[in-house]
Amino acid sequence: MRTYLIDDDYLAIYLTEQLLRAEGFSNSICTFRSAEEALDTLVKGEQEVPQVVFLDLNMPVMDGWEFLEALAPYEKKLRGNCHIYILTSSLALTDLEKSKHYDLVAGLIHKPLDSEEIRAIQAQLENDLEA
Repeated sequence: MRTYLIDDDYLAIYLTEQLLRAEGFSNSICTFRSAEEALDTLVKGEQEVPQVVFLDLNMPVMDGWEFLEALAPYEKKLRGNCHIYILTSSLALTDLEKSKHYDLVAGLIHKPLDSEEIRAIQAQLENDLEA
């Protein structure tokens, strides 16, 4: 499963990537330290669209919300093919409410991501494929 991991924190990227590999979640993980770089790669279409994107909200220059806004023109192409999971250390309920306004967002996960959440995402994706 092709996966994008977008986070400006080296340690968060390392830990999340190791966990995804240990759980057998993905055999293809592309990491990005900036939302702009990930957006550029995604919209150029030089690579296959990732089935899953783990997106940090709090990043410099372009944050996660701005990334989601920038994807709006591509939403039709991505819908059903790309599931975005927001990763955040924030406990603000406003983030959860705001995330519901984006069709591409499949869920909001509080950092750090754990094995149980990975298995729940895998089950959700399998159900979507069967539907």
